[in-house]
Amino acid sequence: MITTVIPKLPFIDKQETISFYVNQLGFALNSDYGDYLIVSLENVELHFFLFKELIPQKSDFMIYLRIDNDIEAYYRKLQDLGVKIHPNGEMENKPWNQKEFSIIDPNGTLLTFGQSIK
Repeated sequence: MITTVIPKLPFIDKQETISFYVNQLGFALNSDYGDYLIVSLENVELHFFLFKELIPQKSDFMIYLRIDNDIEAYYRKLQDLGVKIHPNGEMENKPWNQKEFSIIDPNGTLLTFGQSIK
């Protein structure tokens, strides 16, 4: 039985990736194996692998991170920390009953955060 899904995302610059996820998004660095990183925040775990040839502007990597409460507070926190919101990813209510916003990490991965609209 599958119990958990853990995204494996590419990184180009290890320190830039750690800084972004830890200092700006609030994740903790769990493990650094050189070419492989693991970060976590609450019940979410992300793995990263070195991909030197990645061109961030051409990246097709994307993940969706569900937030269970107060997405507005997290959105404001990221803005206060200077995290750039994707030009097409401002906070808005979507027709699929989610409140969402999106950012792009230093490696070109699109991160969409969503909370169910009740």
